[in-house]
Amino acid sequence: MLNNENQKAIDALKDVAMAGIKEQRSSRRWSIFFKFATLILLFLLIMAVVGSAMSKSTRMSAAPSYTAVVDVQGVILQGAEASADNIIPALQDAFADKKVKGIILRCNSPGGSPVQSSYVYNEIKRLRGIYKDKKVIAVAADLCASGGYFIISAADEIYANPSSLVGSIGVRMQSFGVVEAMKKIGVENRELTAGENKAILDPFSPRKPEDEAFVKDLLATTHKHFIDAVKAGRGDRLKNDPDIFSGLFWTGEDAKALGLIDDFGSPASVARDVIGAETMVNFSPEKDIFERLSKRIGASVTKLLLESNNSPAPVLYK
Repeated sequence: MLNNENQKAIDALKDVAMAGIKEQRSSRRWSIFFKFATLILLFLLIMAVVGSAMSKSTRMSAAPSYTAVVDVQGVILQGAEASADNIIPALQDAFADKKVKGIILRCNSPGGSPVQSSYVYNEIKRLRGIYKDKKVIAVAADLCASGGYFIISAADEIYANPSSLVGSIGVRMQSFGVVEAMKKIGVENRELTAGENKAILDPFSPRKPEDEAFVKDLLATTHKHFIDAVKAGRGDRLKNDPDIFSGLFWTGEDAKALGLIDDFGSPASVARDVIGAETMVNFSPEKDIFERLSKRIGASVTKLLLESNNSPAPVLYK
C-alpha cells in the first residue's frame, strides 16, 4: 500500500509527464503548421513569378505593338544590375523587335562608372542611327544623376517628374589622409615603391601639390568627355548656363527650365501619349528566380509585420 505522500508524488509525476506529452504534441502541431504554411507561401510565390513571366509573354503576343522598357537601376558599375553588359543587350533586343514602337529608358540611378556610362551612351547613339523609325525616350524617376544622366542624354527626348532630381554633371575622386592621426599615435609609414609616382595620393603620406594637380587634370579630361556627350545629346535645348556643368543637380521643374529635360511625364504617360503604344514590355534582364523569390518573401514578411503592428509604411524622401 502506498502512503499519501508517495501517492501525491506519483500523481505529480503523472501530471508532469502528461504536461510534457501535451507540450510535445502542441510543438509538433505548430511545427507541422509552419512547414505547411512555408510550402504554401513558396508555392504561391513561384506561381506569382511564373504568372509574371506568362503575363509578359501574353502581352507580347496579344498586342499589335508595344513600348519596350529598359531599366537603368542603381549604381552603374561592371557586374552590377546597371552595367553595360546588362543594359546594352536589352537595348539591342528592344530595337530589333519589330513590334516595338519605341523604347523607354527608365532611369533611377545616382551614377557610377564613366566608362560603363559611355559604353551605353555610345550604343544608344549607334542603335538610333540604325533604327531610325524608333525613338528612345528617357524617363527620370526619383534620381537620375551623374552617370545616369550621361546615359539618358543620348535619348531623343527626356521626361521627368517635377520632383525628380536630375543633373550632377561632374566627376569626383574621393580619398582621405591619416598623417596627423599617425603622428599622434606614433605610427610610421614604411611604404616602398618602384616608380616615383606609384604611391600617388597615398593616404599615409603628406599631400603633394604635384599629385593633386595631376589627378585634377585627369578629372578635368573625364569631365570634358561628360560635357561633350551631354552637349551632343541635348544640342541647343541646353540653356547657356555654366552651372549646368558644375556638378549641381536640380528638381525636374528646374531641369526643364535649363533644358536638361524636355517635359514632365511618367513611363505610362510617355508610352501612351508620346510613343503611342500603351502596352509596356520590360526588356531588362530578369533576375535569378531565387533572387526574385527572396525579394518577394522579404516584401511579404515586411507587409505582415507592418500590418500586425498597425504601423504605417515607411516614407522615403531623401
